This record gives sequence, C-alpha cells and structure tokens, in this order.
Amino acid sequence: MGYPHPIHPKETPVLSTHFGDPDARSHAGWVARGGYVALQQALGMTPEAIVDEVKASGLRGRGGAGFPTGMKWSFMPKDDGREHYLCCNADESEPGTFKDREILRWTPHALIEGCAIGCLAIRAETCVIFIRGEYTEPYRILQAAVDEAYAAGTIGANAMGSGKRIEMIVHRGAGAYICGEETALMNAIEGKRGNPRIKPPFPAVAGLFGLPTTINNVETLAAVPAILTRGAAWYAGLSLSSPKSTGTKLISVCGHVQRPGTYEITMGLPMQELIFDLCGGMRPGRTLKAVIPGGSSVPIMTPEEVADCATDYEGIAAKGSLLGSGGMIVMDDTTDMVYQIMRLARFYAHESCAQCTNCREGTAWTTKILERILRGEGKASDLDLLLDLADNMTGKTICVLSDSCATPVVSGIAKFRDEFDAYLSGARAPMTVGV
Repeated sequence: MGYPHPIHPKETPVLSTHFGDPDARSHAGWVARGGYVALQQALGMTPEAIVDEVKASGLRGRGGAGFPTGMKWSFMPKDDGREHYLCCNADESEPGTFKDREILRWTPHALIEGCAIGCLAIRAETCVIFIRGEYTEPYRILQAAVDEAYAAGTIGANAMGSGKRIEMIVHRGAGAYICGEETALMNAIEGKRGNPRIKPPFPAVAGLFGLPTTINNVETLAAVPAILTRGAAWYAGLSLSSPKSTGTKLISVCGHVQRPGTYEITMGLPMQELIFDLCGGMRPGRTLKAVIPGGSSVPIMTPEEVADCATDYEGIAAKGSLLGSGGMIVMDDTTDMVYQIMRLARFYAHESCAQCTNCREGTAWTTKILERILRGEGKASDLDLLLDLADNMTGKTICVLSDSCATPVVSGIAKFRDEFDAYLSGARAPMTVGV
C-alpha cells in the first residue's frame, strides 16, 4: 500500500512527484530537485505578501475541515510584541487515512520548507511538528531531515543567512487519537493530558503556552512551496469542478479495491474514475456497496451517490458527506454494514478522552447496542435508541469525536436499514462480538 506505484494518467503529481525516490529524503537531494527555492523566495517577502499569495491560490486545510489556509494565517495578530507559534499536525490517526505518512516518509524537506514558510507568514520563530507516536519510520526520517536542515543552515538562528530565526521541534505523541484535535494537540505538547479545550479563546488568540498559534496539517503545509514557486494562479487553476476547491489532493484509498494506495488527483476528479480507473475497481466478481470518502468520521455514501460525484469539498457535500481528510474506505457487496459500523463505534468509544459525558457515555452505549444487535439480542426499539443517542452526541461536546461516532451510525441506519432489520428479525445469523 502506498508508494511507489506507476503514475496513472489521471493523477496530477505535485506533492507526490518524488514519492518512492529515497534520494529525495536528504537535504542535498531535495535541493537538487528544486527544494528550498520557495523558502529563499519567502525570506524576501513580507508576511502579508505570503498570506495574500496563499489566499489567492485557494488552498484549503487538508486535515479535514477544509478552512481557507491564507485566511487562517491572517487571523494571527500583527506586531503584538508576543511570541507566535506554528503547530504542524502530523498525528494522522483517522481510520482509513495514510496520505500524510507518504509525505513524511518520502519528502520530509517539503514539509520542513512549508513549515518554515508558514512561520514567516504568521510571524512565528518556532514550529512544533506533532507526529503520531506509532509513526516510527516517518519519525526517524523526519527527525533526520530536520537535523540536516539545521546543519545546512537552512533553518535555525540565521535561516539561509537571512538573519531570521526559524526553529523546528519534532514532538512525538503517545498514541492518542484525540491528540489530532488541535487544542488537545497543544495540551499534549505542553505536557498535559490530551483533552480538547473549550473555544473561545481560539488558538490565534491563546494557543500553545497561551500565545498566538496556528495549527496546520502536513499536506496543507507541504503544498505551500509549490504555490510560491509556481504561482497562486497556477494552483487556483487546478480544479475540475468547483472554483472553491483548488489544487491537488492526496487521497488514501483502502478496502475492497484492486490497487489500494495513495493517489494525488486534481480537485474535482469524478469519484467513479478514482475508484474504477486509478484503483482498478472492485475485486473480481464483486460490486461496489459503500464508500466512506473522507476518513471514518464522515457519512457513508451509496453507489448511486458515488456515480456522479466530484471528488472535492463541494461535490461530496452535495451528496451529503464530506471530503474530510481524504481517507477513502471502499466496501464491496461482501461487507456486513452493521458489523463495520460497530467497529467504527468501538474505535471512537476506545479513543474518547472521556471529558464530555455525552461522548464518554454515548460512544460506549452506541457500541454496546450495536454489539447486542449483532449477537441477535437486539430489540425493535434499538434503532430509535441509537438515533436518539446520536442526536444527543452531535454538536453537544467540546470537540467532534462524539459527532464522529454518531455520523456513520445515522447514515448507516438511513441507507442500510435492511441489514439492521435482518439482525433484529433473526433473518441473519448472529455473530459473536464483544463480551
């Protein structure tokens, strides 16, 4: 899974141009491939000019929310006399998502360069890259790349001889999914329990160590160097559908396709082409049953919804789901949807930080009820109970982990109710799950 794989004609390599090339990992190799030209350019620009270029490109956050990156950077205070921080979210723990891993593994200097430019844009001198604890190989590669960048003088007290200071720290997480939430991430860096914070105050006002902070995803920051060197107009022109969804997107595709992996597409490529052309379609003799397009926390899509859907923010939203992180889980007609939804609920119950009652209790009870249905012990009222729980879990907690558990349950019952009914009526044989 992942790289290297042959580049398909419908892919648009920008971030992935050097995936699979071990020589691109080194500082010298990255410079030989045009690396750090964008940082040199940014060092001669004002913060406002960098922000305006990124705004004009239409780049949106690639971690899931899809918020305009340049606008997010512009929220940081100007000339306030305080230290600013940039946090790079490399925690990537969303089930079905592994696209940031490829950047970390193959082109770590692309991320370092993007982080350095981000620091200049928000007037920060320090960037903390928070990396998922389980990413042992990516951590080793990234830390070696940071060390090389320091040794070459590319970052540090006098970045590229500019007189500007850019420090970079790689901070390893300890395996908690919740630390992918931006305020929990900051708590973890501070040495606190990784619980999300109530907002406001927002990070741009009081973030890491109480100081103005911006948090961006790995893919978001890695896209910035190409925007500076090739121009905002070029990036904005990479769109096959909505002008609000520009550039390229790394999509992690896993599940019942013949060629799972990470694919880089121009925003708006038809989802049907992504699944059936790039990924080779279903396994022999099987048909498409369901797709979770943006990581496990977004609504499930049916084959009918996939058929004419553009793979971008607006196209997927029009079908009632979300592009999210770009972690696409594809399921064929052998899939037991009740069982798979239970597995997702079980994951969120396990990963809840337990701070909010609705999440702590809601995720646990959702899982127990789904396990009960699968064991053949469900009641007709259980589906209404699950939907009532979901309603009490959505929009009523500090972060959206609770919502993430409720979403596949609600969409699953709406679109695959016959499978739930089959367990409740005894038409489908029960299975042994839970305790």
